[in-house]
Amino acid sequence: MSTLNFQNVSGAIQTSAVGNVANGGKKSTWYEALANAWGQSLDGQAGQLESLAQQINEGDDKPSTLTMLSAESAKMQFMATSSSSSLTSVGQALETMARKG
Repeated sequence: MSTLNFQNVSGAIQTSAVGNVANGGKKSTWYEALANAWGQSLDGQAGQLESLAQQINEGDDKPSTLTMLSAESAKMQFMATSSSSSLTSVGQALETMARKG
């Protein structure tokens, strides 16, 4: 049985500007970094769908390939919905904090 060790992160966290590798190290808000991360994940999933669709277009229309395309499509839909929901929730929370600040 392994033991989990958690690092103390009670110190202040700078959220106004985060260096982001995806945008060339330019400073961006963590909200922008979150949106960028979702975008990259969705791009990767779209690539999986394109790959499977290409296999089918090339004649690999076996039931297993069609099933994988359906599964990956459902995963894409779930990810897109989750992305939208999380970005909306965080945006609304930031708006509320701005009004109270």
